[in-house]
Amino acid sequence: MELLEGKDLRESEGSVNQEDIIRMAREAGLAYGSDEKPLGSVTRFAALVAAHEREACAKVCEEVESRAEELWDKFAYPEDQGMASGARQCTTAIRARSKQ
Repeated sequence: MELLEGKDLRESEGSVNQEDIIRMAREAGLAYGSDEKPLGSVTRFAALVAAHEREACAKVCEEVESRAEELWDKFAYPEDQGMASGARQCTTAIRARSKQ
């Protein structure tokens, strides 16, 4: 995990904020505003979609890690061990974003 030390994994470029959610809701044709849909429901929906996508990405990283570990066990190439470590770091970073 030394590559990730000193970096807050939850706060990085690409994070979606409330302003982004409102913009995307409008782009998607969702009514938004005091006389339309309440912000709370749109924000909760966006959070659910984002959490689902983060978990799907984390699972892909876990699959890469698992495959790299299998290759490491079979061939002992340092590249495979490095790939497993990198995939594990990605999984950790993705899941850390859920704890914002």
